[in-house]
Amino acid sequence: MTHTPTSRNAVALAAVCLTSLMFGLEISSVPTVLSTLERVLQADFRQIQWIMNAYTLACTTVLMATGTLADRFGRRRVYLISIVVFALTSLACGLAQSAPVLIVSRFLQGMGGGAMLICQVAVLSHQFREGRERSKAFGAWGIIFGIGLGFGPIIGGMIVAVADWQWVFLVHVVLSLVALALVLIGVQESRDPHAHYLDVPGIVTLSLATFGLVYFITQGPDLGMASAQALAIAAATVASFVAFVWIEKRSPRPMFDFAVFRIRRFSGAMFGSMGMNFSYWSFMIYLPIYFQGAFGYTSVDAGLSLLAYTLPTLVVPPLAERLSLRFDARRVIPLGLFTIGLGFLLMKVGSGMAQASWLTMLPGCVLCGVGLGLTNTPVTNTATGAVSANRAGMASGIDMSARLISLAINIAVMGFILLQGVGAYLVRALPSGFDAHSLRSLAEKVAAGSLESVAQGNAALAAADPQGQIVHAALVHGFGWVMVYGVVGAWGLALMSGVAFGKGGSQDDTASPASARTGQAEHARQI
Repeated sequence: MTHTPTSRNAVALAAVCLTSLMFGLEISSVPTVLSTLERVLQADFRQIQWIMNAYTLACTTVLMATGTLADRFGRRRVYLISIVVFALTSLACGLAQSAPVLIVSRFLQGMGGGAMLICQVAVLSHQFREGRERSKAFGAWGIIFGIGLGFGPIIGGMIVAVADWQWVFLVHVVLSLVALALVLIGVQESRDPHAHYLDVPGIVTLSLATFGLVYFITQGPDLGMASAQALAIAAATVASFVAFVWIEKRSPRPMFDFAVFRIRRFSGAMFGSMGMNFSYWSFMIYLPIYFQGAFGYTSVDAGLSLLAYTLPTLVVPPLAERLSLRFDARRVIPLGLFTIGLGFLLMKVGSGMAQASWLTMLPGCVLCGVGLGLTNTPVTNTATGAVSANRAGMASGIDMSARLISLAINIAVMGFILLQGVGAYLVRALPSGFDAHSLRSLAEKVAAGSLESVAQGNAALAAADPQGQIVHAALVHGFGWVMVYGVVGAWGLALMSGVAFGKGGSQDDTASPASARTGQAEHARQI
């Protein structure tokens, strides 16, 4: 069968949109099943954190390398390989019978997903070259990716309700087979004969620094923050980051050119990029736990409740683009972060009400989503538009890396704060007969959200808290600490973003959506 260029492009766009949907779903659908995984796989609170963080860290690891490998060996070929890897590792996730196996499988799945994401941009960049056609293609890609993120929670909850948790992962095996067929039919092979340099030392040192910091935050309390092992991990993390900075400053083609941070608009946008993940995206991992633990919701109910948190991110971006054109991104980005912080403040108030429910949380959830929608698009457009065209790909790479690294670190930080908040309440509310080890173990079980099973096998707790009121209040108290952290993080980075932008800058400097998409496409060629 002969395919015209137009029909091939349509099939290629369908392949890219399907794989972007898969990537978005795999980020946002998993949080709603974490409580199920905690129960079925006997996973503790830290393992639940690693189930999410393994995916994010792996995406960051392959992000820098995939563009160069695709340019050198063929974008279509690497795209096909990434889809196969994603399918096989999704199968491994679905067949996992223990938390450690699932964590390893999630890391490998993240490598396939991160490679798949970069290849999507590379394919769109090569196959859609005309301005109008290119704009429509990137627009469709962004919309479908947003749908995957926005509706992932309810889709994950519904899958658990009608089938087993394994199908949250196994569904991607089926979708991958369809995607492979679409890529084989529609995507053209392309290469860049000038792509030779791969910054392996930079990739390794940055990955080690990020992993070390997340590991220190997550495992430090068990090791003892002042223990020799914990201090050694901290020292190795600092050494890796210092080595990364040294390597990038000496490299003739650095993946992170620190000189771009001297550009005020770029630095202001990067504070906005980090601010979203200090607050909004990292809290999305824990919010389903709160809905299920504090309110007793099912996975489906928790997913439906999360729609108030995610859907505004789909409808607000067009407004954000108009506001950026009228008032400039240097005002819109800090405003978006301030709105996210205000949403966290309202969630804190709503969670503390006597008859707290999703209705009391609703205003804060909606406001957080609105703030994210105001921030997301202007950040990308400004970051890529603030630098020259030949550096737009690197700017896009730094933006994406800042998001994923901030997300990985703050998943760990929010988990640490949640544990400390729960533990502090239990120390005050329970009798003095509980030792420190028992209290910490209890705090981890409460933070995981399965309050019904907390007292099982614990006669002392059953006697001290027969109605479960203390453990419920401890969970609410711990999440209150996390929400306060969300306020401080969002508002602090809003302030830093505003200071970085300064009073200067004109609307002419603000990149249009088309230029931002061009920058994202350059990322696949230049990293």
